[in-house]
Order: sequence, then structure tokens, then C-alpha cells
Amino acid sequence: MHRPRRGRPGHDLDAVLDASVALFNERGFDRTSVADVAARLNVGKSALYHHVPGKDALLGLALDRALSGLEAVADAVRTADADPAERLRLLVSGSVHVLVERLPYVTLLLRVRGNTDVERAALERRRRLDRLAADLVREAVAAGRLRPDLEPRTTARLLFGTVNSLAEWLRPGDSGDVAALADRVVGMVFDGLRPR
Repeated sequence: MHRPRRGRPGHDLDAVLDASVALFNERGFDRTSVADVAARLNVGKSALYHHVPGKDALLGLALDRALSGLEAVADAVRTADADPAERLRLLVSGSVHVLVERLPYVTLLLRVRGNTDVERAALERRRRLDRLAADLVREAVAAGRLRPDLEPRTTARLLFGTVNSLAEWLRPGDSGDVAALADRVVGMVFDGLRPR
């Protein structure tokens, strides 16, 4: 992946990414140009090229910001000293935290369809997270901690579908207490998954 260049004072990479992600989410990646991002920041295009070589690099950095947060949660879950059902709960809760904290970036990630090499790489990284969730469901079912009729891949997709649905209605600043929101999601989901 492209290594970002050092920014000019007042126009750091974070500001460029924030503006890019806002436009990608508003207009779509294909309908947003580097000139649009520059106009949003009230700078010339050359100021953006000082940070990145082009629009695909902006997309890659933005998707990495979402995915790196989710992958950090996954890494913590993999090494957690807990049974599979509790690790699955931690994965769901941690994913809610990342979604809220990086909402525009995760929203962009959820809109990726695999139309470019950058998007396909991001989707593969998402699939690794899906596989971890499915593995945890499988292990928790085998341990008797979740209902035996649960199909792991479908259950994992439903879990992440629930978490990801927050991006459809949650707005920056609306989240209130993120821990309480994560607890509500986990409670609602897992109360329906307990063995009878």
C-alpha cells in the first residue's frame, strides 16, 4: 500500500481523509473526484497530491482505517482467555465500538462492492472477520453455549448484519454512551441465541 506523504501545515492527512470519506459517502466513490475533495477543503488539487497519489489511495487509506479497528478487536478476541461464546460477545461488542468511533469510515466500508483492486482487498479482509465469527459460533455450539441448530456462517452474517445496521440510522454524535449501546446490541442478540 502507498505510504502517505507528510502533510502541509493546516492540511493534514486526517483532514483530507475525513473530507474524502464524507464525499464518498454522500456521492459515491465513482462520482467523487480529487477536485471535489480539494474544493471541500478549499485547497488546490496539488495540496491533495502532496498527501496521496490519487483517489484510489484515498479510498485504500479510508478503508484501512475502518478495517484496522475491526482487526484490532478480532486480534484481542483471538487471544482472550474466555470460552467461545464470551469471545463472540466480545467480538460483537468491540465491533459496535469501532463502528461508532469510526462511523463514516465503517459506513464507507459497508458500501464497498469489489469494483476495484482496493475494494477487493478490503472485502477479503472483511471475509477474514466473518470467518472468525463463524468459527466462534461453531465452537460455542460444540461447547453447548449456543443453540445446536445454529448454522455458523449464517449466524455470523446475521450478527454482523445487526451491528452493521447501526450505520444506517446512527449519526455522528447520536451514540451517547457507546458502552451502553454495545451492551444493548449484545444483550438483544445473545438472549435469542442461548440454548433452551
